[in-house]
Amino acid sequence: MLLAIWSAAAPADDGESMARVLAPGWQRLEYPAPTPGTYELPPLGIAPDGDVLDDSGRARRLYDVFDDEVVILSFIYTSCPDINGCPLASHVMERIQRRLGEDAGLARRVRLVSLSFDPEHDTPEVMRRYGQRRVRPPIDWQFLTTSSNRALQPLLRGFGQSIRREYNENGRPIGTISHILRVFLIDPARRIRNIYSSALLHPDTLWSDVATVLAGSPAKPAPTPRPAAVPRALAGVPLGLPPLPPGAPPTEEAVALGRKLFFDRRLSRNGTISCAMCHVPEQGFTSNEMATAVGIEGRTVRRNAPTIYNVAYAERLFHDAREDRLEQQVWGPLLAANEMGNASIGVVLDRLGSLPDYAGRFAAVYDGTGPSMETVGWALAAYERTLLSADSPFDRWRAGTDPDALSPAARRGFALFSGRAGCTACHRIAAEDALFTDQELHDTGVGYRQTMAPPEKDLEVEVAPGVRLRVETKTIAAASEPRPSDLGRYEITERPEDRWKYKTPILRNVALTAPYMHDGSIASLEGVVDFYAGGGVPHALLDERIHPLDLDERDRSDLVAFLRSLTGSDVDAIVAEALAEPVGEPGSSTGGHAASPDPHG
Repeated sequence: MLLAIWSAAAPADDGESMARVLAPGWQRLEYPAPTPGTYELPPLGIAPDGDVLDDSGRARRLYDVFDDEVVILSFIYTSCPDINGCPLASHVMERIQRRLGEDAGLARRVRLVSLSFDPEHDTPEVMRRYGQRRVRPPIDWQFLTTSSNRALQPLLRGFGQSIRREYNENGRPIGTISHILRVFLIDPARRIRNIYSSALLHPDTLWSDVATVLAGSPAKPAPTPRPAAVPRALAGVPLGLPPLPPGAPPTEEAVALGRKLFFDRRLSRNGTISCAMCHVPEQGFTSNEMATAVGIEGRTVRRNAPTIYNVAYAERLFHDAREDRLEQQVWGPLLAANEMGNASIGVVLDRLGSLPDYAGRFAAVYDGTGPSMETVGWALAAYERTLLSADSPFDRWRAGTDPDALSPAARRGFALFSGRAGCTACHRIAAEDALFTDQELHDTGVGYRQTMAPPEKDLEVEVAPGVRLRVETKTIAAASEPRPSDLGRYEITERPEDRWKYKTPILRNVALTAPYMHDGSIASLEGVVDFYAGGGVPHALLDERIHPLDLDERDRSDLVAFLRSLTGSDVDAIVAEALAEPVGEPGSSTGGHAASPDPHG
């Protein structure tokens, strides 16, 4: 079967060429595997928990599947055509299963788990059939999937498993998923002890690692440990926010390194722009003065800099939702020619490696690994995930801890927001907490207006304090850069129905984060309420949930009062922490701040 698969994928050749094509895990190990117990496997973090389905369709938690055993976990999908991808992972698991069958003592302490990242195709029934061809009782090999792609996302993020679905020229999925093979060795305390790629995965070395972990693991471990150094903001979730997505919380050292990077202008090509210069802490971690951001050398950025408060909960990043992990997203602004302007990933890493104040910092935080694409992303994401803000007047009133926290106007506004105005259709509120977002994308008409609507004949321009003149748009156009087009989500998917769709923002601290919309075209909360009350911008693709509302002046004022009640009681402390002590190293700045990891796109 192996030869048949390989020969279908490659032209006939001699054995030496075949050895070059196949990953090491298909072949005999060319050197003796290390003797178990003669080396250490330091923990790499806590494996995340999440909702899964077993091959009978029963809903379970992943930790319950682990059941205090040593676990070898492989992400796969059953129709994978890459012989060095999922077929390799299953082959190595079969080899480990064979060895476990020869050692009853080890077999009782080791569990194999294959988890699909293609739940739409890999139903429990498909996983059951896939497993039947491989499992040799009494070895415990679990074949799992999830109820949906949405249920899968927290596990992918927690394990750092990146995937990309392939589409044909008509925008339809072709069933192929691009991914990097990752197999995880997890100890009974649910700590990740090793991660194997296709170049490192081999049954001999994996077997030695399993035996090494078992030699140093108690039969029944203590409860899952929490790192001793946990940043203040991650020690507990503020009132009103849901539990954090699964994953090991970053350490204080990782957060400190990420904060240093966030404020460091040297991360830009010419040393003038940092993440915090578009996401200004004192301005709601956005920029109140600019409708759209300004990048390196004053270059125009066509979208508004969104706040990064509570970005730890964002399932999608950028206004057009092109990324789904903070660790990956940070490279967007670092490499964009009109943002931080770096020519390549290597340029950024070489610069960090040459700066004396970063010497040893990455290695100390990430187990000897210096600046890399992953560690830079991990550090910046670690800092951003501490920016949790809630415990607002609305939260205290809703939870009953302070019945007087909300004004009568704000209470009426909440009744409108969750009732007649229909705002919760997109800005959802859960039973006990609220992010005020459905994590989806919608066409409100703002993008259509920007791209398609005819320009006004003239505009009102303030030429001096208190002095305004009407100026024809053709006069302004003659002296200004043409406004770039923006088709929203369509630019990612190229599906016509995705034109002018943008991500629903989290509304917490919304009173601090003006101007609003993806293009910063609405200056105030009052303007936002008026826009939606007017039914958005009518056109063929306008979201059906947007329509004119019968709101009088008091209704509109009450809605604004409610939105202002969503400002967290912790914002002053968060800003003070961000600016508490100068970074104090050459080229960095705490006065003008930098472009971050949920940028403007």
